[in-house]
Amino acid sequence: MPDSRFFQSLGPLTVAEISAAAGAALHSDVDAGQAILAVAPLVRAGPSDVAFFSDRRYLNDLISTRAGAVFVTAAQASSAPPGCAVLITPEPQAAYARASDLLHRALRHDPGSPAIHPGSEIESGVALAPGVVVGQGARIGSGTEIGANAVIGPGVCIGRHCRIGANVTIGFALIGDRVRIYANAVIGEEGFGVTGSRTGSLDIPQLGRVIIQDAVTIGAGSCIDRGAWDDTVIGEQTKIDNLVQVAHNVQLGRNCIIAAQTGLSGSVVVGDGVMFGGQVGIADHLTIGSGARLAASAGVMKNIPPGETWAGMPARPIRRFMREMAWLGRQAVKKSDGEA
Repeated sequence: MPDSRFFQSLGPLTVAEISAAAGAALHSDVDAGQAILAVAPLVRAGPSDVAFFSDRRYLNDLISTRAGAVFVTAAQASSAPPGCAVLITPEPQAAYARASDLLHRALRHDPGSPAIHPGSEIESGVALAPGVVVGQGARIGSGTEIGANAVIGPGVCIGRHCRIGANVTIGFALIGDRVRIYANAVIGEEGFGVTGSRTGSLDIPQLGRVIIQDAVTIGAGSCIDRGAWDDTVIGEQTKIDNLVQVAHNVQLGRNCIIAAQTGLSGSVVVGDGVMFGGQVGIADHLTIGSGARLAASAGVMKNIPPGETWAGMPARPIRRFMREMAWLGRQAVKKSDGEA
């Protein structure tokens, strides 16, 4: 179930109601009156959840799921386990997105409430600059300073002795102590989840959170997206430069250093002590081992083992990259001399 500090539950709904709204067909053996409370991934779903299956790589997850209901194509209907209500559709992920909208709603600021919501908890010694907005249920620890026009969303927890810059927006996030977030950073907005449907591209609701551990620094204009379901996590003492993008479900280890204009795609896992040069790009679902180093502008398309240094586009071990660059340089000189 999504965190109730950030998401309102709209259920329960019956399998029949969800199926009709999502454009799926009920399998003949389905209990149409079965109650569904939430959406969840196959591996996390329980008897009151609805999940989806659309990728054969995760067939074992479908076979073993405990979900109360699942959206699948007709070809995969027989793979669902006994007792799981099968909802047949040619676009399972789009149906899941529609079910998410039916069952969950992100909490927003109460309309008409004062800028500092009376339901928030602000410890003594907190400094709020002009124009700060604090939502219902938010908690801010002593010694923290919030800059002008910053927006702290409902349910957000900020620890002690943090520094939040001007125009920062924070939502769906739990933040530790001694964290610094510089001006115009955006924490906790929806990750970039999109699926195709018969009516065109469809946003997939993002129901996770952002977890920022102690002593993290996040530079001006950087964006850290909340998870699609699992959390986006920034490990303690990691330092992030300006204009960095961290996508949904990313797991960043401790003591990492990320230079400006770097982008980490969704579900990347980064070990401890990894260093990123400026403008590094990481493809989705990759693992970067602890102690690895990535040269500026590296384009990473495969997993990187711990402790290695990679460079180039596509990125490869730096010694190989330097040999290739030296060879190309020699060939260019030879060609130039020959033409002369």
